[in-house]
Formats: sequence, structure tokens, C-alpha cells
Amino acid sequence: MIQNAHDAYNSSDYTKAFELYTKLAEAGDADAQTSLAFMYQKEQACQKNDAKALELYTKAAEAKQPYALFNLAILYANGVGGVEHDQFKAHDLHMEAATREVPPAMYEVALMLERGLGCMQNYSESAFWYEEGAKRGHLESFNNLGALYKEGHGVDKDEAKTFICFSRAAEGGLAQGLYNLGLLYDQGLGCDRDHDKALDLCRKAAYKGHEKAKEIIKGLQDDGKIVF
Repeated sequence: MIQNAHDAYNSSDYTKAFELYTKLAEAGDADAQTSLAFMYQKEQACQKNDAKALELYTKAAEAKQPYALFNLAILYANGVGGVEHDQFKAHDLHMEAATREVPPAMYEVALMLERGLGCMQNYSESAFWYEEGAKRGHLESFNNLGALYKEGHGVDKDEAKTFICFSRAAEGGLAQGLYNLGLLYDQGLGCDRDHDKALDLCRKAAYKGHEKAKEIIKGLQDDGKIVF
């Protein structure tokens, strides 16, 4: 029945999905509890109910459902959805989700380790988890791992690896990756200097809403150095 529920959800038949997830959740299915909690958060075939979502995420997290752990961690990290802001709890939950193969949780754990949020700052551990996320195609993980290689935080400085990481993030359309790759081309770090390529990447980042890139493009336009 869980697959029928997933199929209904993926085909946007939220009413059917909600009914099926509810039956399964009441029977103790942790996957259904997680999906139903998400629907309560997003007001899909139901009214928004943060208390119900929290109850369901908590039950599923007790059963170690990976995405319940991740979504519950997000609530604690931001102090929303009926819980107090608790970075330590968020870190613990993200770590549990990361060890259960949730790529965005790997990224969040790495980010917290990089910044010392809810844990001791540890650049080498941060690099490890960014790499784990990157191995699974997570674009933000590629981007942030590239930044660590660029600065030599937790890893040896490596311009070639910086270029590879930023390139993968940019290829995936990540605005920050496009901007960072443009900077490499502008400076000739890990690649041949190419100002035209740098400008093109900056334009693409600006188009995707990157604020710094938009400022640069606007400044060049105002100075009459580019016309579009």
C-alpha cells in the first residue's frame, strides 16, 4: 500500500495519497508517518498542522526513518514547527540522517561542523561529509567542498580540485557554483584565465538570483563596459 500512496502523491493525487498515508501511519508505518507529516506541513489535501507534523516526524524519527530525522533536524535548527531552537539537537539528528544516506543531511552536518554550530568546529570532518554529499550528486556539497579546497580548510589547498568541485556545482545550475567558477576563470585559478567565460558565468549566476553577481553585472552595465 505504501507504493500506491507514493504513486498517488507523485501523480499529484494528494487526496488519495493523504488517505493512504493516514491509514498506514496509524498502523505505525514510519515511511507513511514521514510523508504524512510533510503533507501537513505543506497543506496538501489538508489544513496546515505543525503540531501533527511534529508528532508524526517524532514518531518516525524514533524508528530511525532517515527523512524524518532530517526534517525534524530542520525544525530544531530553525526553531519552527512547535520546537525550540536547538542547534545541538539539530546536529545530532542531521548526523543520524547523514549516516543513513540522506545527502542533504550530509551537507547540513558538514555545514554545522564547518561553522561550529551545535558541535565543535572541525574542518576535516566537515570536508568528509561534504565529500560524502558530493559523491551522491549534492550540488551545495560540491560547492562548499570546493571552497574548503580553495582555502585549505580541513584539506590541503588544491586548485585543481577546487575547479572540479565548482564546475560540478555550476554544471548542476547552482547559482553560487556558477559565481565561484566565474571567479576562478577571472583569476586563472585551476584553469586558464578567461574573462569572457568569467563574465558569462557571472551573468548566469545573476540570472539565477545571485546577489553579488547581480551587483557586478549592474556595475559593469552602469560603467558602460557591457550592454546586456
